[in-house]
Amino acid sequence: MSPTEQGGPEPIVEEIGTAVYTVPCDETEADGTLTWHSTTLVLVHVRSEGVVGLGYTYGAPATAQVIEDQLADVVVGRSVWGTAAVNDAMNTVVRNAGRPGLVSGALSAVDIALWDLKSRLLDLPLSQLLGAARAEVPVYGSGGFTTYGAARQDAQLRGWVEEQGIPRVKIKIGEEWGTRQGRDLERVAEARRSIGEGVELFTDANGAYSRKQAIRVARGLDGEGVTWFEEPVSSDDLEGLSQVRAVSATDVAAGEYGYDLTYFGHMLAAEAVDCLQIDVTRCGGVTVWLRAAALAEASSLGVSAHCAPHLHAHVGAAAPNLRHVEWFHDHVRIETWLFHGALDPSGGYLRPGVSGRPGHGLTLREDVAEPFRVR
Repeated sequence: MSPTEQGGPEPIVEEIGTAVYTVPCDETEADGTLTWHSTTLVLVHVRSEGVVGLGYTYGAPATAQVIEDQLADVVVGRSVWGTAAVNDAMNTVVRNAGRPGLVSGALSAVDIALWDLKSRLLDLPLSQLLGAARAEVPVYGSGGFTTYGAARQDAQLRGWVEEQGIPRVKIKIGEEWGTRQGRDLERVAEARRSIGEGVELFTDANGAYSRKQAIRVARGLDGEGVTWFEEPVSSDDLEGLSQVRAVSATDVAAGEYGYDLTYFGHMLAAEAVDCLQIDVTRCGGVTVWLRAAALAEASSLGVSAHCAPHLHAHVGAAAPNLRHVEWFHDHVRIETWLFHGALDPSGGYLRPGVSGRPGHGLTLREDVAEPFRVR
């Protein structure tokens, strides 16, 4: 039993460190506006009383330098219990560095690590510490990159639906900045044939279309029974999102690039989405993710967790208005490869905390991860 468990002084963050791992894709991946060949995970660890908490984000390797140069001094020496206070202190210190983007990813990774450390010191799964609203978290299979041919897309979709029993899947559309609408709709039709009529089909344009393009495409999606149209136009175009939402039977979703609570407030005030996406590795960590989910609930909207499924399983379990977590191909591959404690999506659900492991349940497989370390 630690001194803290015996009623001793509060545990203090004694150390913070980082590591960066770049993992090649299994094949080239692309969406409507970007092509990539590898993905970088920035890991942070925080230590107290011999216990280590882990957090991470996906982004540029320079994120680690932000943690070391901007955040470490305001985190070390603070109480592990005071996650809200530490989050506020990090927000204050990065004011002149620029809060959105890479800096927000750094802050988020540290916040996640602190929540993981807190729950490990208390020997509780993170979902239990946060106050789970459900034991099972719905997921949807996500991939269907625009670089995939028909056979590759079919195999991926059937793998989720037929082998893992996931009843909802998503593909990318908006190929080449929306210049291939015919192929987009053809691939949607192919996806429907792969999964059949009893499975929900989602699409994600990553902001590739203009407003009028998105409205025309939305009509085609309605014909294939698509129920989710993610970022039909840029997520910065709140008026455009609202216009597409007004004329489409398909739910419009956005929010993955929300770097602070104000962003989500503006999106909700504009009535731009039917479901708010939130990314715990970008928005400010667990602390801000839960606040953003509460904002959406106050607007009678559900939320969907963007990518990083093994982190989102726990915060998603604590949100009464959670719709689902994104079981994103790229991140699933990395997280199940680099960490012990990966979750099983069989039947279309993740079950965080069922193993009884404290925190988010992940520990680094150092021997596997080391060949991919770049910092």
